[in-house]
Amino acid sequence: MTATLPDRDDAQSSPGVALVERLLKGSARQSYDPEVDLDWDAPEVPGLWWMQPERMSLYGTPLWDRMTDEQRLELSKHEVASIASVGLWFEIVLMQLLLKDVYRSDATAPRTHYLLTEIADECRHSTMFGKAIGRFGVPAYGPRKDAVQLGRLVPAVLRGPGAYAATLLGEEPVDRWQRDAMNDERLQPLFRMVARIHVLEEARHVSFARDELEKGLVGISKRELKWHQFVAAQAAYVTMRSLVNPKVYAAVGIDPREGRHAALSNPNYRESIAWMGEKVVPYLDEVGMIPKSGRIRKTWQASFLLRRD
Repeated sequence: MTATLPDRDDAQSSPGVALVERLLKGSARQSYDPEVDLDWDAPEVPGLWWMQPERMSLYGTPLWDRMTDEQRLELSKHEVASIASVGLWFEIVLMQLLLKDVYRSDATAPRTHYLLTEIADECRHSTMFGKAIGRFGVPAYGPRKDAVQLGRLVPAVLRGPGAYAATLLGEEPVDRWQRDAMNDERLQPLFRMVARIHVLEEARHVSFARDELEKGLVGISKRELKWHQFVAAQAAYVTMRSLVNPKVYAAVGIDPREGRHAALSNPNYRESIAWMGEKVVPYLDEVGMIPKSGRIRKTWQASFLLRRD
């Protein structure tokens, strides 16, 4: 089954109920079941990467130069598994936020129906990511312990513009990475199809989250806006710093602390993360979620999504 991608501009052209109804129709018309739409028995293709090498955390460093081709390929498998497992963690947190929204909502409203549809999408994505990691034959690394602990608090305290900004930060950077990966013939076919299915369905989720964010920002006070800006910056920092768990480096004989230090100081890796954010960061800046100066802006820069001024 071939996934065709919707036009995002068209998907976002009409706000409110019209948008929700269009997204519901799109979900009914084109959704995927990973159990039947992916060939889980397809063999690994020798010599192909699991993610784009130039987007890997150590690419361009002395550590990379010392690695053999086999080690680089193996690390690509572990890094993509780390990113997928962080994506799975994020989607579980997101589903809790969406369910809390459903709990407070009118069960007869199209918006509620879309929230339930998106939750169903995320359930399938989480299953797909978990099954894919198992198929790769590597651990589901997930984020570091501090991020996991923070994730337990998020559903209890987060709502409104901050919640939907955080949603976009969990979805759009990875979406850009996957859009690039799904057409890259250097990569394993299984990963490319996982990326294609996720991109297709996430496009609807992004349209909905942007609309909810913009509606939530109407009429809020400067104090409220500051809080939501703080939340968004923390989401950017935690999500981007969590993508590659340091434990992946041990798989190719590199000390995790050495690998982590090399990755975070790697200009190429920082630029890759900024590239991932080139769509969502200008949007969040335009709607007022990124301050022009101050500590919150510095947190954005520390996430690497926002290039330094």
